[in-house]
Amino acid sequence: MSKTLPIIGITMGDPSGIGPEIGVKALLDGSLYERCRPLFVGDPKVFEKAAGFIGVIDIEIIPIKEVSEAKFEPNKIEVIDIATEEFDYPIGKVSAQSGDIAFRSIVKVIDLAMKNEIDATVTNPINKEAMNLAGHHFAGHTEVYSHYTNTPKYSMMLAHEDLRVVHVSTHVSLRQACDLVKKERVLEVIKLANTACKGLGIAEPKIGVAGLNPHCGEGGLFGTEDIEEILPAVEAAKAAGINAEGPIPADTIFSKARGGWYDIVVAMYHDQGHIPLKVVGFVYNREKGQWDDVSGVNVTLGLPIIRASVDHGTAFDNAGKGISSAASLVNAIDYACMLSENK
Repeated sequence: MSKTLPIIGITMGDPSGIGPEIGVKALLDGSLYERCRPLFVGDPKVFEKAAGFIGVIDIEIIPIKEVSEAKFEPNKIEVIDIATEEFDYPIGKVSAQSGDIAFRSIVKVIDLAMKNEIDATVTNPINKEAMNLAGHHFAGHTEVYSHYTNTPKYSMMLAHEDLRVVHVSTHVSLRQACDLVKKERVLEVIKLANTACKGLGIAEPKIGVAGLNPHCGEGGLFGTEDIEEILPAVEAAKAAGINAEGPIPADTIFSKARGGWYDIVVAMYHDQGHIPLKVVGFVYNREKGQWDDVSGVNVTLGLPIIRASVDHGTAFDNAGKGISSAASLVNAIDYACMLSENK
């Protein structure tokens, strides 16, 4: 593989959603080709349709079968064609056919990365219901990557400018999430956070570890997890040479991180980490009734390959309108480039 610009394999996402549209928008920025060599995996005809949605007529969609065929030229979107039949995917609706090709797009980029044919993977949004209707029973992207890379221990990191958050648990119920706050798992995620920051070029990361209960349990009055599980994990991390602090009350730790006190925050569960990041990374325009900015990035830690992703869904209500922002996808591609350079 070339030692110059990294090759980034990007999934199509669910063709009934906004993934193909934002994919075309992202690659319209010619400067992207100065940072990496991007290509898509999916159905070329879907990208042709997406280009029409956003009113682009001067861009060429080129079907290819192998990475070696790609030339990576601006205004030419190269798509590894995995379509097995012609199908007019419905726009803005859940479809088993859409779920199937979205799933196969993910599996293909994983395979290419595991074979070192590409340097990193970036994923567009999928619809979990559609994927399951197609017979692919996974909770989401992360679980697909875990399965096909044989990675049982992993975590999700969300990032937006000056805030990074990694999670002890993600796609489980809140009740189950509390049960998953154990010393071993918290320590494991602290270590993943430390490695992730170094992969981003942060030589000596400072890690803030959030508490689970209000005010970290007030000495055990509101729960004992902070004392019995989180604190011992932080102490073990320190003993291993990691600069970690915690548990810190969750209602203040994210402000401290945005202020530069922490390079990354370890959140105990999905919404504890997602809400603060999306407050700063998502901007909703009430007058237009749409999102003006959705620019967060999702990175899966612990995998043997690089995976970055948009931090939003398929947005079926906006699909086919050509109005969706590609900011999160561009940021995900840039994150994949950074991680490729430092791996």
